[in-house]
Amino acid sequence: MSLEVQDLVVEIAGRRVVDGVSFAVTDGERFGLIGESGSGKSLTALAVLGLLPEGATASGSIRWDGVELIGMPDRDLAKLRGDDIGMVFQEPRTALNPIRTVGRQIAESVRIHERIGRREARERAIAEATRVRLPGAEGLIDRYPHQLSGGQRQRVALAMALAGRPRLLITDEPTTALDVTIQAEVLELLLSLTSEHGMALVFITHDLAVLSQVATHAVVLEHGRVVEQAPVSTLLSTPSSPVTQALLRDATATLWHPDAAPDGGAS
Repeated sequence: MSLEVQDLVVEIAGRRVVDGVSFAVTDGERFGLIGESGSGKSLTALAVLGLLPEGATASGSIRWDGVELIGMPDRDLAKLRGDDIGMVFQEPRTALNPIRTVGRQIAESVRIHERIGRREARERAIAEATRVRLPGAEGLIDRYPHQLSGGQRQRVALAMALAGRPRLLITDEPTTALDVTIQAEVLELLLSLTSEHGMALVFITHDLAVLSQVATHAVVLEHGRVVEQAPVSTLLSTPSSPVTQALLRDATATLWHPDAAPDGGAS
């Protein structure tokens, strides 16, 4: 067992925003956290990494390979981030530094985990960019985030998260702002990379249609609580909670009306 979350509670200003969430993710598993905006899925992921916003507190238990993460000193948690657990945040435009080239940002992610010089780090940045299928990687890494499309920025964020070869990758709504074609390419890339390297995946989304392409098992959240936990095939065929039923209706509408998907940049 890699990740075990038991009775996780997150409070902000005395209000419970995550309330008793439990789930487990095994090595190599593709797992989903799904719910509408405000359901607590992103805060759950941030609690795993010890990256909750200021003023938020976590209680319960989060264990990684049997080691308790809640209460672990940030110095020790920092060693887990990237090396063991990587994360792709929701909006790469804000996650990337606008005044540094994307190559430098990928190289910095590499140098956090390996003691290598700048020249070698640049070569690794090119290799990582190529690995996530960024076209013309050698020239592209000298560009700034605003010069890239949405799909390209998402690939840069993925390259940075994978630089430390983590065993678990957490992705928070990684395809929300992308059009249908680019969304499919990013999903296929995620599946290919996780399969190739045997990584577990926690995929966070509000879209059951997207989740069905990536995950095999999922937890459905509403107002910080688990309302359903089942194989994704069951959520699609016989959802038991009103929340999941509503997500299924939305997914069906999306599948029948692909032009309604949000616009995004070219890959």
